[in-house]
Amino acid sequence: MDLLKAIIIAIIEGLTEYLPISSTAHMGFTASLMGMEESEFLKMFQVSIQFGAILSVVVAYWKKFFDLKNLQLYYKLAFAVIPALVLGYIFDDMIESVLGNQIAISAVLVLGGIVLLFADQWFKNPVIHDEKEISIKKAVTIGFWQCLAMMPGTSRSAASIIGGMTQGLSRKAAAEFSFFLAVPTMLAVTVYSVFVKTWGKGTPTAAKGYEMILESQDHITIFIIGNIVAFITALIAIKAFIGVLNKYGFKPWGWYRIFVGIALLIYFYWFK
Repeated sequence: MDLLKAIIIAIIEGLTEYLPISSTAHMGFTASLMGMEESEFLKMFQVSIQFGAILSVVVAYWKKFFDLKNLQLYYKLAFAVIPALVLGYIFDDMIESVLGNQIAISAVLVLGGIVLLFADQWFKNPVIHDEKEISIKKAVTIGFWQCLAMMPGTSRSAASIIGGMTQGLSRKAAAEFSFFLAVPTMLAVTVYSVFVKTWGKGTPTAAKGYEMILESQDHITIFIIGNIVAFITALIAIKAFIGVLNKYGFKPWGWYRIFVGIALLIYFYWFK
């Protein structure tokens, strides 16, 4: 992987991680369109640059994250992330088997887009407008909704935001809680994928991928620059997304998913 392609992948990760359009799908499509062969280093790079995206949320909302008077936030996030940790571990192999199926992921993009077109109509009367009003029970429910994103192409952000809206949260409150929940979720996924995954199964694929990051100066440079780029673009995307969501709702993202999904279905079905 050369540096330019790594930067492009990192930009895609940063821009799409917190938008309801699926970062996994977009990174996979981008790598395929650039002619990049699937490799252990590519897989590890796509996982590891999530660290930069995680930091962007912490920086953007540092006042809330480091407010020691609001310990309830930590409790809510700790409980909310449990469903993803448990179900993610159970269905890990099944998720892996779908990751390379670009046609299936494209179809999910379209279906998810259709859902987003109607999401604003389904939840018109929110009663919760601030994270402090979210109960632990509602947080756990949102955590279960987040698990829908285990199907590549679904979008963790979309699933958790809509899950929040089903619990009476406003679009803004649901989006912000989705951002907060991304921190422990993505941190767990990153640590599991980079350091833990498959070691216990006797096939240290992930470990080899991590070793590949450190085995040369070029890889270390790509790793560092990738995380910096993902951090900067994610920070921009978070602020922009909140503004668009408040003003226009989910429809622009729904139409985007449908258009891109159909285009990619045509491409991968007829030309790949």
